[in-house]
Amino acid sequence: MILSMAGFALEDLFIKLLSSSLPVSQILITLGFSGAAVFLITALLTRAPILHKDLLNKPLIIRTFCELFAALFFVSAIALTPLSSATSILMAAPLMVTIGAAVFFGEKVGWRRWTAVIVGFCGVLLILRPGFDSFMPASLLAVISTLFLAVRDLATRAMRLEVSTTTVSMYAFFACGISGFIAMPFYSAMVIPSSIEIMYFASGTLVGVLGYYAVVLATRKGDVSVISPFRYSRLVFAMLLAIIILSERPDILTLSGAVIIVLSGVYTFVRESRLR
Repeated sequence: MILSMAGFALEDLFIKLLSSSLPVSQILITLGFSGAAVFLITALLTRAPILHKDLLNKPLIIRTFCELFAALFFVSAIALTPLSSATSILMAAPLMVTIGAAVFFGEKVGWRRWTAVIVGFCGVLLILRPGFDSFMPASLLAVISTLFLAVRDLATRAMRLEVSTTTVSMYAFFACGISGFIAMPFYSAMVIPSSIEIMYFASGTLVGVLGYYAVVLATRKGDVSVISPFRYSRLVFAMLLAIIILSERPDILTLSGAVIIVLSGVYTFVRESRLR
């Protein structure tokens, strides 16, 4: 899980670097289809099923659909807002999953976890600061992406499939590539990337593929209640990369909001584990 989060943070860094000169649509198409191609080749070499009857399963269709729009909105958020704040908002996804589990699966959520969820969303408000001069409307793209990620995770919970990790990952990257075509009307025309940008694309694809494969493998093979809190290591990696490489300087409210979100999320994981 930690390896996966490091991979995702590095992928986000390359996306941020690419977004300074390339449209988001081109970034999504290139990274999405190149990642899908890597998993397709892997599937052929390992004889993993590319087409499977379980791929028409409703939860998997919903998962892929949410993957598409989560990528679309989050990559847009990375391009238009500081990486540190976009990643901090993304950490609220587990809190939204707690709400969704109560609403859709009838899971009993006590007052302690509801309090943690409310406190966590207060942390999101600290980062967004609606109504203040520092409010960036583009930050709402990260919030929308977080909603789609929460629904994706809920759909994953509902999956009872025997589809291989490689196949699931391939279709997730394919959905990311499709999202680039949806984004095309909202961004400038594609351009020919420079040699350094091609290197960023190759590096982003590599760490993205490793990250996605690792997270699917971790959630399938590990005890979810144990490994889930380690998702927050992504924020640590993202903050370090944003500060060291992008020269971002998150203010005290952003840092405070990030800490509140992480503590609230970890508490909900611990509480769920104890109840089980």
